[in-house]
Amino acid sequence: MRAFALVVLMMFGAGCVTQAERAAQVQRDVEDMVRVYGPGCETLGFKPDSDPWRDCVLRMSTKDSLERRDFTTTNCVGSRGFFHCSTF
Repeated sequence: MRAFALVVLMMFGAGCVTQAERAAQVQRDVEDMVRVYGPGCETLGFKPDSDPWRDCVLRMSTKDSLERRDFTTTNCVGSRGFFHCSTF
């Protein structure tokens, strides 16, 4: 029983991400956003590495990620075996 508990504990420990790994992932994400959206914000007239430019990069990234999501919903109304479903 102890061996099983030890194996389970090791599995949980192996799945944990350290603070440094999380920070490195966030840094990579920021670098990707700057690489993808930075030139577009410069084209729009924002000076690189300024606060408005950073705001532009964040807004464009957020807009793009929201457009990629699927926000469809389906509603069904009916009674006694007759249903009408609408998808928005």
